Amino acid sequence: MRQIIRHFTDDDLYKFTMCCAVIQNYPRTQVRYRFNDRNNTVYPPRFADELRRQIKMLESVVITDDEIAFMRRRCQYIPAWFYSYLKGFRYDSRRVEVSQDAEGHLDITFEGCWSNTIFLEVKVLAIISELYYMMTGQSQSFDYDAYYAKSYDKARRLIEAGCTFSDFGTRRRASFRAQETAVRAMKDCQESMSGPDNLIGTSNVYLAMKYDLVPIGTMAHELICAIAGMYGPQMANYLAMKTWANTYRGALGTFLYDTYGWRIFSLNFSEDYANMFKGLRVDSGDNFRALDLITEKYRSLHIDPLTKQIVFSNGLDVDGAIAIQRYARDRCIPSFGIGTHFTNDFAGVRPMNIVIKLVAVKITESWPFWCDTCKLSEEPGKYSGDKSTVARFLATLHLRQP
Repeated sequence: MRQIIRHFTDDDLYKFTMCCAVIQNYPRTQVRYRFNDRNNTVYPPRFADELRRQIKMLESVVITDDEIAFMRRRCQYIPAWFYSYLKGFRYDSRRVEVSQDAEGHLDITFEGCWSNTIFLEVKVLAIISELYYMMTGQSQSFDYDAYYAKSYDKARRLIEAGCTFSDFGTRRRASFRAQETAVRAMKDCQESMSGPDNLIGTSNVYLAMKYDLVPIGTMAHELICAIAGMYGPQMANYLAMKTWANTYRGALGTFLYDTYGWRIFSLNFSEDYANMFKGLRVDSGDNFRALDLITEKYRSLHIDPLTKQIVFSNGLDVDGAIAIQRYARDRCIPSFGIGTHFTNDFAGVRPMNIVIKLVAVKITESWPFWCDTCKLSEEPGKYSGDKSTVARFLATLHLRQP
């Protein structure tokens, strides 16, 4: 079977930006990740064997001079030393444990130094998704001409509604070709329509390079989860903002706030960071209520919310984004990161609901034990971590059991 991942930067930007912050602030931290299939999918026989082979093939994927040149040009906030690290980076498949039970369910974990394992998550998820459709035969029915037209129409509707949007769809795409088709169609649509650039970019660095777009992204929940595992969840958001500010000095200023819900984040969101960060990302819960809470918080700090960007990335489709745009445009600077709806929306195909989450951490390799962590967010269905850890974090943060 052909190699699925063939480009080092076929990955989301936030993996690069987080890796840089990790090396600078937590160079010896060890982490453990675990796969979760929220649909409890039964995978085809010998799926785990082919997945191991695909992960082994990642060891041949290295960053190219062209990829580095593009990132230097487009990602000037990343310090020069980081590219030396990337040139020497090599995947190590021995870090990944894959098994498949008798019923066909997958179990995947990987662990090691944080900076050495951080680039596995998105690529492994993209492999699983594309491989599943290949091994079940569903990929044979993918009509990419129709998909181009469908993606073009999505972009047209968003642009006509005045939405500013980006592709966030690498992790659960139907295939690399599906994501590339969507990005190409949306860029073509943007260029065919007069007015401002509503399509601001893609999270996928390789596709941003291929289509001369802006790579989009800042951080994922794993940054806050790791800090919470090391130092506790009460001040994890504040420490994450401090880490980000120490690394990027005000650049990349969109903070993902919902790891432990709005209440605890709002207590961590001090006036200095509210002014420094250009905005927040909404990734769970009720989008409209979240916006109301955010704008109320900004006003309480004497900050005009109309000067702040709010990025909505909570499982959106075009209709959802347009509805939020109408509500938000007079309250903030709204923007939309749309993922699976852009890259896995073939007729008759059910998108996968898979994640890989950071679930345990050691402050350094010398620690004799792991510290469990979890994500709570605003939706119990998006919680990660084992039940006892979730219960402990809920109690620590004085949150009610769902």
